[in-house]
Amino acid sequence: MKILQPAGWARPRGYSNGVLVEGRQVYVAGMIGWDADCRFQTDELVGQVRQALQNIVAVLTEAGAKPEHIVRMTWYLTDKREYLAAGREIGAAFREIIGSFNAAMTAVQVSALIEDRAKVEIEVTAVIPNTSSN
Repeated sequence: MKILQPAGWARPRGYSNGVLVEGRQVYVAGMIGWDADCRFQTDELVGQVRQALQNIVAVLTEAGAKPEHIVRMTWYLTDKREYLAAGREIGAAFREIIGSFNAAMTAVQVSALIEDRAKVEIEVTAVIPNTSSN
């Protein structure tokens, strides 16, 4: 993966402005904070983020992909203030489950998600490198 950082731009914190990759693409639908049985174990944002990230890893695994293959993430949140207030805890969960890498990321606040109890929905695109690129 090549990080796209225009000359003179400030380095973003926790994501990249863009990435360049080659390989097989994996598209993961928006994952929310419920478990494999479609049940919420918590109504707390950090717990739902943790579960959504675990769900993403499970889907990636089915494709033979790993978290480090994620090149783009889009986060949909129902409360940006709650997200910002929980930044440290969300960051810790992210590093534990996904790791540290430079995906292009977007986060937006939405008025609601389809599942009433959902506070976050995260979709990702991953690219599994060509074996000749490893």
